[in-house]
Order: sequence, then structure tokens, then C-alpha cells
Amino acid sequence: MVKFVGMPWNVPAREIWENGHHYLVHPLGHDLGRVRVLMGAALAASLLSGCAGPQYTYVRDDDGATYFKVPAQWRKVDQEAIEKAVFGEEDQSALRRAVWIVAYDADPQPSINHLVTGASGADDRPFVLVKVQKLSEEQRNQASLNMLRNSLGFPVALSDDVRRRLDESGIYPYKDFKLLTDRVLPVEDGVRGVRSVFNLRHGIGPPQTYDETAYLSADGTRISSLVVRCSPACHRERAAEIDLIAKSFKVKRILIP
Repeated sequence: MVKFVGMPWNVPAREIWENGHHYLVHPLGHDLGRVRVLMGAALAASLLSGCAGPQYTYVRDDDGATYFKVPAQWRKVDQEAIEKAVFGEEDQSALRRAVWIVAYDADPQPSINHLVTGASGADDRPFVLVKVQKLSEEQRNQASLNMLRNSLGFPVALSDDVRRRLDESGIYPYKDFKLLTDRVLPVEDGVRGVRSVFNLRHGIGPPQTYDETAYLSADGTRISSLVVRCSPACHRERAAEIDLIAKSFKVKRILIP
């Protein structure tokens, strides 16, 4: 004899089949047995979904005002390598205090070098870098949308003549710049922004596609910039994923009491 768990042990349960499903039902009513079966199924589904793990890694700067997300499979790039590439070998204490920077790489072997070029062919994967820079008083007075476009050092907002002379100089690393799209973003809580997508080469390397978003904080004291690099083919194939990252990048207004 089968007993129904949780019911008086002296009351037997009975088995029924309905619509191809097997139920263990207490004789006091079908509904009680069905509820027990459904609750068990719901619990199992909940446990299975809980084992899946997070889909994204959520990142924010030290002040908590700039934030974005990347797929959970992406790996954080070594911070020391990032700072060495950005600040150089010399003591840059003042610059380090003014800049917060982080990078994530979809490549299983993350490297700061993937900012300028990735693996060849179909093996290339996206790389994202985010920088938040506190502006000096002089920089605040000069803040503009073009400053946002150039905030990561890429030649986005330059005249054709200046860009041509830089290309011909032989010392400027970026070549064959081509602007694909440029859009001024809606102002939200006083935060201004712009998003630009462009192609260029670093040195003699192959063309790369960069998707750059930059914001000027509402109080005008800092610029927050995000850029995703991938080869042109990679950018086309993973456009939805890259767009999701770019759209997750936000700067909230900080209210100073």
C-alpha cells in the first residue's frame, strides 16, 4: 500500500492516470494531490533555473555613477596591464587619481592588446574598455560633444586636413579612419552623450570597428567613455551583443548636498 507523504499515515493514497500524467492522490480529494504534484514540479524548475548562473557581470566605477554590463563569460583584463598601457612606466599619480579605467574581453585569454587588434579571422572576439576621467577646470570650460568624441584618443572629431596630416606624419598610430555612424544621445537628467561607430587601423594592422559612447556628467566635472572593439566581420556578426553593452552604459546624476 502506498501512503501519501504529509497526510495521516493510516489513510492510503491511490494512483490515477489523467491526460497521460501520473498522479498520487489522497482520497480526500483530487485537488490536494494535484497541488502537491504541481508544487513539486515548480520547485524542481526553480532549482534548475537557479543553477544556470548569472547572465551578466555588472560593473560600476568607484563613485557608483557610471555603470554597464557585459556577458558573464567575458573576463576582466589584468588591471596592472591596463594601467601600464594607459599611464606608462613613469609615476603618474595625479593622472591615476583623476582616471578610473577597466576592461573586459570575450577572448578566453584576455589582453589589453585586444584594444587595438584581436585574433585573426573568425576567432576575433569583442573587447570593451571603460574610462571615467575627472576634468580640470580648464577642461570643464572646453567641454563639448567633440571632446566626448575624442575622449579615448581616437581621431573621431578632426578636420579632414588635420587627419590627413596626421596620416602622413608617420608617427601617428591610427590610419584610414572612416566614420560609420554618429548620433547625439538624448539628454537625461542633464547628462549629455554621443555615440560614434567607426573603422580604423592601428599601424600596419587590419581594419577594426570601434563602437564608442561617451557622456559628460550633469555637473560637467567628468567624462565617462566606453568603447567596444572588434573586427568588421565580428562587429557585424555580434552586433546585437555589442549594442546591448553600449546601451547598458549609463551615467546617473550625482546630487551634491
